Amino acid sequence: MPAQQNRSRAKERNNVLNRPEFLSLNQPARSGHEWRGPARKYGGQGGQQQQQQQPQQQQALPGDGKESTQLPEEDCMQLNPSFKGIAINSLLAIDICLSKRMGVCASSSSAWSSARPMVKLIGITGHGVPWIGGTVFCLTKSNTVVGQEVLLNLLFALILDLLVVAGLQKLVKRKGPSEVTAGVLDYIVMDVFAFPAGQASRAAMVTRFFLNHLVLAVPLRILLVIWAGVIGVSRVMIGRHHLTDVFCGFFIGYLQFNLVELLWLPSGTCQLLISVIPI
Repeated sequence: MPAQQNRSRAKERNNVLNRPEFLSLNQPARSGHEWRGPARKYGGQGGQQQQQQQPQQQQALPGDGKESTQLPEEDCMQLNPSFKGIAINSLLAIDICLSKRMGVCASSSSAWSSARPMVKLIGITGHGVPWIGGTVFCLTKSNTVVGQEVLLNLLFALILDLLVVAGLQKLVKRKGPSEVTAGVLDYIVMDVFAFPAGQASRAAMVTRFFLNHLVLAVPLRILLVIWAGVIGVSRVMIGRHHLTDVFCGFFIGYLQFNLVELLWLPSGTCQLLISVIPI
């Protein structure tokens, strides 16, 4: 009999079901006899009572706010990010790196600091204030019905571009790649933030407008397209916008021209507006 009891105890020690394979981090470690105890009680009434007590203990653990502490969100690390998040973060990092390298006129200590005034002047040619002021001046000097129609629709397109770009910049609030303070003209047309590039969208929209509604020679048409591209490059060189800001600005200007063509004001409406508005 003693030999059989020793053999049964040895089997219980070697039995895998009686040993804990995983220890809970929320509960203290228990001794060996406490782990073997539930295995003996599962056959009787004690096993049923313990099964009823376990869900109550599991429900009480999450609600105990004193013992469990929740880490702030910025201290947590996502161990399994999605492929979409990795791709977006990688593209943004490439965009910022390339934009900073192309910002050779961003400050007085940059590599091409001597060309900074000329690059600023190129950016002013695509600014909203000169374009709106010039369009209003030409509208007052125009005497033909066709000219007034084209100029009034151009003015409508410039105002639409101003409102769309200002609204998107206020919504996104993206800063430029370099710490460049906005000028007085930028505050007037609400072109303070980086996304999207207002000069780029205006250049793309004006280019398409002139190519479709003005009779221009082939060299002038080529120069107009080159001017729009130089405007976008100058905004990156000056450190005001990222590359994606400029590309999105070109795309927004392209879409704005389609909207202006869809909402084109006819000649009769233009004449009515000119007679009502003292110009």
